[in-house]
Amino acid sequence: MAARSLGCGVGRLLGSLPGHAGPRGWPPPGVSALRRAASGPSGSVPAAGVQPASYPMLRVQAAQQPAAFWGPLARETLLWDTPYHTVWDCDFSSGKIAWFLGGQLNVSVNCLDLHVRKSPESVALIWERDEPGTEVRITYRELLETTCRLANLLKRHGVCRGDRVAIYMPVSPLAVAAMLACARIGAVHTVIFAGFSAESLAGRINDAKCKVVITFNQGLRGGRVVELKKIVDEAVKYCPTIQYVLVAHRTDNKVHMGNLDVPLEQEMAKEDPVCAPESMGSEDMLFMLYTSGSTGTPKGLVHTQAGYLLYAALTHRLVFDYQPGDVFGCVADIGWITGHSYVVYGPLCNGATSVLFESTPVYPDPGRYWEMVQRLKINQFYGAPTAVRLLLKYGDAWVKKYDRSSLRTLGSVGEPINQEAWEWLHKVVGDSRCTLVDTWWQTETGGICIAPRPSEEGAEILPSMAMRPFFGIVPALIDEKGNILEGNDVSGALCFSQAWPGMARTIYGDHQRFVDAYFKAYPGYYFSGDGAHRTKGGYYQITGRMDDVINITKFVGWFREANENSGNFEH
Repeated sequence: MAARSLGCGVGRLLGSLPGHAGPRGWPPPGVSALRRAASGPSGSVPAAGVQPASYPMLRVQAAQQPAAFWGPLARETLLWDTPYHTVWDCDFSSGKIAWFLGGQLNVSVNCLDLHVRKSPESVALIWERDEPGTEVRITYRELLETTCRLANLLKRHGVCRGDRVAIYMPVSPLAVAAMLACARIGAVHTVIFAGFSAESLAGRINDAKCKVVITFNQGLRGGRVVELKKIVDEAVKYCPTIQYVLVAHRTDNKVHMGNLDVPLEQEMAKEDPVCAPESMGSEDMLFMLYTSGSTGTPKGLVHTQAGYLLYAALTHRLVFDYQPGDVFGCVADIGWITGHSYVVYGPLCNGATSVLFESTPVYPDPGRYWEMVQRLKINQFYGAPTAVRLLLKYGDAWVKKYDRSSLRTLGSVGEPINQEAWEWLHKVVGDSRCTLVDTWWQTETGGICIAPRPSEEGAEILPSMAMRPFFGIVPALIDEKGNILEGNDVSGALCFSQAWPGMARTIYGDHQRFVDAYFKAYPGYYFSGDGAHRTKGGYYQITGRMDDVINITKFVGWFREANENSGNFEH
């Protein structure tokens, strides 16, 4: 049965009248540009009382006039040091993807300084530590100061613009500050999931030629201690480029400190809480994130500055119906792309309060998520179907024990969600009143590409289906002979005919591999590797990987790298 809700309707997104803010301070920066984008090439404002744009109009405009659609959004949403002169320059045949050329900005300024100027004591992060009830709130001012101190510490230890820094840390404010500190000084971070083995860590450090590793002495997850520093010590024996290991302390336990090791908090305290931001070109590298390739060799996917940040911020705002003052709860690890886009960059660019979840769904009991929702008054909850299926087995009582009335939007990420899990999440967790968005995207796409929202006001949501392409996402289903499948009720390879700002730009050090992996199978199109069905209603349903052999190989490679029962449920 279709679930109907008023989620992110376009009327609410764009404001009912030009020049008038919608509810709760709406529209935020960028949405007025979205409103104007569909009002006509001249930007003319419609007469009072006339809806300025509709969801279908915006979809068409984003597909047919990308420069006119994305240009004003980038100009209004982001703070620029130097304006861009060209909105986009993309060619799928060569894997060339470039957005907002000539523009310069700093991502950390857009995620921190901008909000500190307006509301320094607003809460940026709520660190939901392993033990329930011990959460820590970090304001935007505090996060900026920590970021600047860490940025200055990195500079003192020889990290310069363009250098790569490995971050091997669990979800924590310091890990977020480490990412933003790299962004502030123009260094490139590569976050490596703090459950991977020393061998996997070393492989990624060596591929990226990292100069510094940032880690903790130990990690805590599900009541267990993880010996992070010991894993790093083993890894760096085989990493000739590493000059320093910055060691923070999550526990009071002492660990061996060698010649490369620097006590992070002790040295940070000596640094200035102000650090001048580096002005970065739109297409300079922001971060690399490794994903297992079908051959088992990890791929260092490169994401750049302006386009990635804009896309993460806009999808966060529109897919989840984020409103100013909301508490956004994405329970993904920062070692995955979901943590980058919807724990760190998207929410912080929007000035949101983002929850950092250190624990597991079943510690100390299967009510952990819902007790957290009640205590922190979370408005949007974004998690993985794997965790939902696990919790479903424990029954409804663990959910109903807690007040979940703060929730407005539920989200699913990581793989297609099955019907039973969708129904349980919607009916039991959401009391059949929350919008449920089943989102499809990848490390390569940078942000959500297909989801039930945004949409027309009150548009239907069908169970277990991603449904609607986001603005600027132009899907094509292609059969085994390379023919484009027209019309509805058809299935084929899920491809995209047009670039969008958030997508990866290359594989680090191997652009040809990037071209071969994503643009060679169907020339002129980006191939996702997934299959999809376009329903009779014109919606998209993901059917899974096109090649089970590839899927199994990737899973085995990941499973071998991840530690046993790590508690991570996104991948």
